[in-house]
This record gives sequence, C-alpha cells and structure tokens, in this order.
Amino acid sequence: MDIKTAVYNAAKDGKLKLMQKFLSNKSQEEVEALTEEKTDGGTPLLIASRYGHIGVVEYLLEHCKVSVELGGSVNFDGETIEGAPPLWAASAAGHLDVVCSLLKYGASVNSTTLTNSTPLRAACFDGHLEIVKYLIEHNADIEVANRHGHTCLMIACYKGHTDIARYLLEKGADVNRKSVKGNTALHDCAESGSLEILKMLLKCSAKMEKDGYGMTPLLAASVTGHTNIVEYLIHQPGTSKEASIEALELLGATFVDKKRDLLGAMKYWKRAMEIRHSDRSNVIRKPDPGHLVLAYDFSREVTTSEELEALITDPDEVRMQALLIRERVLGPSHPDTSYYIRYRGAVYADSGNFERCIHLWKYALDMQQNNLDPLSPMTASSFLSFAELFSYVLQDRTKGTLATKVTCSDLIGILCKSVREVERAMGQRENIPEVGQFTKALSIILHLIFLLEKIECSSEEEYYKKQTIYRLLKLNPRGRNGYTPLHMAVDKDTTTVGRYPVGKFPSLHVVNILLECGADVDSRDYENNTPLHIAAQNNCPLIMTTLVTAGAHFDATNSFKKTAYDLVDEKTITKNMMHPFNYITLQCLAAQAVDKHKVLYKGLIPEELEAFIELH
Repeated sequence: MDIKTAVYNAAKDGKLKLMQKFLSNKSQEEVEALTEEKTDGGTPLLIASRYGHIGVVEYLLEHCKVSVELGGSVNFDGETIEGAPPLWAASAAGHLDVVCSLLKYGASVNSTTLTNSTPLRAACFDGHLEIVKYLIEHNADIEVANRHGHTCLMIACYKGHTDIARYLLEKGADVNRKSVKGNTALHDCAESGSLEILKMLLKCSAKMEKDGYGMTPLLAASVTGHTNIVEYLIHQPGTSKEASIEALELLGATFVDKKRDLLGAMKYWKRAMEIRHSDRSNVIRKPDPGHLVLAYDFSREVTTSEELEALITDPDEVRMQALLIRERVLGPSHPDTSYYIRYRGAVYADSGNFERCIHLWKYALDMQQNNLDPLSPMTASSFLSFAELFSYVLQDRTKGTLATKVTCSDLIGILCKSVREVERAMGQRENIPEVGQFTKALSIILHLIFLLEKIECSSEEEYYKKQTIYRLLKLNPRGRNGYTPLHMAVDKDTTTVGRYPVGKFPSLHVVNILLECGADVDSRDYENNTPLHIAAQNNCPLIMTTLVTAGAHFDATNSFKKTAYDLVDEKTITKNMMHPFNYITLQCLAAQAVDKHKVLYKGLIPEELEAFIELH
C-alpha cells in the first residue's frame, strides 16, 4: 500500500496517531501533496468529515493547513455524491462537532455539490435538526434549491421530518416555491403521507396548485395511496365535488394496482359514484371515452351503481377499470399511467397469458413514445422487457401455459419502434440523450435482430426488417467508445443488456445482416478501431473472416498503430488461422508505402484516396 492510500485510510478509520506518524517527518510540500491527493474520488479531509473523526479533521486543518473546502466524491447509501465539500458530508452524516469545527475554520456555509445541494439541504434530507439550526444560525440560505429546484422545505416535507419543517417555516421558508417540474412542498408532503406537516403548510397559506403534470397535492396523495391526506383534503371547504370524485377514483385505482386490495378499491369507487349522483338534477358524468382499446380488452368505465356492483364478480374487469381511471385522471403523459399498464402486463405474463401482456405493453410503449423524451429510461425499460419476453417465449420455456407464439410481425413491430426512438433522439438539437442511453438502445435493437433469426418471416417481412435496419445504419448512431452497431455486434459486452439472457454476442448472424443492410465494414470508433479490431479482441475467427470477406482491411491500424492481427491473443488458434499475408492486397501494401511520405501526397490526390491511405 502506498503512503497516499495509507493516509486516506487513516482518515477514514479515524486513526489520528497513525496519520501523525505518516506525516510528521514530511516537508510542508510533501504534506500538501499527500493531503490534497484524492483516493476513490475524495480527500482525507472529506472522508474524515463524512465519518465524523473530529480529531483527524482538526489535525488536517490546523497542522497540515488543508483547505477547508477540499472535497470530492463521497458515498452515501450506495450513491456517489460528486463535488461534495467537507461541510456537506459532515452535515449529511449528522456530525455536529465536525460541522462546528469546519465553520470555525472558514468553511462556506452555502457551498454546494455538483447538483447544487447545500449542507443545509443535506441535513434536512437525513433529519439532523440540531445541524439544521446551527447552519441557519450561521447564515445558511434556506432558499437555495438543488438542480431540480427542490428546496430545503420540500425535502423535509418529502422525508416527513416534522420538526425540521416546522423550524424552516418559523424561519420564513417560502411555502409556495415551485420546483423545475412545478411541484410545491404540499405535493411532497402529500406523497410522504405526513398529515401533521400538511396542516402546518396550509396554516402558512400554502396554495393547492397543479404541478407540471397537472397534479394537485390531493391527486398526489391518491396516487401514493395516503388515505389520511385524501380524506383530510376532500373535506376542505375549497375542494370541489369534481376534485373529490377524481381523487377517490384514483385512490381506488391505487388500491387495485399498488395495494392489491380490490374490495378497498370498490369502497372508494362507490363513494365517488355517490358524489356523482348526489344531485339528480345535475349528475356529474364521466366523459365519453371516444374509442375502446384492445389492450384493455375493449372495456369501458362503469357509469352506474349497478354496473359498479356487478364488477365484484369479475376481478379482471376491476383491474381494467383501474387502468382506465388512471389514464383518464392522470393523462397519458404522466409516468404512472404507462407504468401501471406495464405492471399489469407483467402480471399477465407471470400467469402465462403472454398475448394480453404484449397488447398492454404495446399500448404503454406507444404512450411513452408519444409523451416522454426520446430514449427516456422508462421507454428503454419497455423495449428491454419486450426483448426479454420474446426471448423467454422463443426458448420454449412456456410449455403448459396458454398457447402463445411470437410472430415475425411482433418482433419487427418492436424493432421498428426502437429504431424510431433512436431517430427521435438523434433528431433533437438540444437535450441530446447521454451516450449510455444510446448504448442501451442500440444493444436492445441488436438483441431484437438476434431474436429475429429464430422466427420464420415472409418475403415482405424480410424486406421490411432489412429496410428498418437500413434506417438505423443510415443514422450512424454511436454507443460507448464511439461504437457503431457493427462494433457492438462483435463485442461480447453487448450480451449483457438486462437481468435476463436474450441474445449472445459476438453474433455472426447479426454481423451478416448488418453488412447486408449496408453497415460500413471499416467504420472507426473513437480510438480508430474497426469492427475487425473488436472481433480480434473478442477472439472470433469466423466473424473476422466474414468481415475481411466483406472488404475489411486486415492491415488497418487504430490510434495505437495496432492492426487487428496485433490484438489477437497469441495463445489462441485464431493467431495461426488469420495470418496477415493471406489478406493483405497490393493496394494495401502500396498505401503503407505511400503513408510514410505524407508530405508528398497531401492535397495532391483525391480525398477518397487520402482516406484509404490513412486507413493503413
């Protein structure tokens, strides 16, 4: 173990004497270098503050003259917090003595993490009231919000820390402040289920407003199933009949899907129906559905007490009612709407009814693609679920269950939707998804192509499949390391895409169809590796032969001047099978010779010829 790591570990374990031993005979320059160095992303001061080792903290600040703001990455509950100052870590962990010491040595009370979380917000999150008070007494700004626009009051309400919420309100926290998505402290309180905090907020003139999804705090309580909040709010003077009806109906849907309590759901739906019909001269009717949905088995919402009572004999119909109500009340853009459609589909799949599952999942996927950002995590999850389901059915694990066949049409339909998702993402000029999102999307697409080999397709379906793959390749999408779909098809890491097995990579079948549909056999990643280089690293002689036959240049070099042959493991049979002299052409040899004299050809020959020479 090197001395840098030893100093860090001594700080982490609170071994002051050991740290003094490491640093006592060092020059000031050496001490600075050791105490300012980061291990696992964090400094000794940060880790000592995180674990509350006051002796180590004061030694580093007083004797070693470490900057009091010198932080970095720190772990809390399995999550890595980037750019955390020592004061933030001590506040989050609840070490009041360390907080006092850091402030004494000049720490900025409002310093933030990379996500703009202050030490005060960290203390509010974990319920450290004494630290909250101390920070505010030392001029902490209670209105600094994190990158999502969530304030200290909001997080205290969401976590149900009554004493902290009360103290913040006493100090004048803005009770009606809105986050980026439009929610207020009342929404957070409704989701947490704390009636006591809710009453405090209302006494401080909190307004019942809608968030970015059109959700009121009352509906937020219904979605999360907090009956105490729902009951309190529907009896408030300002709550309309319509709002009470929607809240009770949505609460019933929550009882069906979240609490699995069908009788409880019926109770709330009955109350809502009674309110609808309480004034016979002015019945509050449900809106006309317009059209019935195959995914819901063409069910329609019940409109009378008699129809509602009849539901008790048909549990499956009760579940469809819950989905219909949620879509009507929350709308298709709310994440919960598609989430519970997918959940119900998964339940059908678990019981072997794959057909119902596929119908529901397709409906949810269309809803997500029409309402969510391209390549959103929820949409990616839907695509992955389809791939896993299709793989499960095709592996013949479903004997004894309801007869279900995955058709070529089913698979191509999802493949087409997944390519459309990549098109949507690449068509954006702003808010372009991260590389990780592209990598996952491309992996899932390749798995769907892999599964298509297992299904017989008509000539028309074959044409449509290849046309869809061509659309993808034309986009030239890139995953991690700048990998194209062809790079990923020859990479074993593409195999792992979810929790369950789907396709296996490298895949010769997927390589062949990508090449047939126009994949560039000499495309380069960010380190100038061609797919042939990646195939060599993965020890795939058959795929390497296929790529070379398709025109891949065996002597093409990457950024490290390595050819594919250089990357083949010396101990494998591939090294003997793929000798360079069998694949290098006279053109390639000429290009290598010319490449040594760049000055003589640059600008004097066609660009295509220049590119060919540079390939070598």
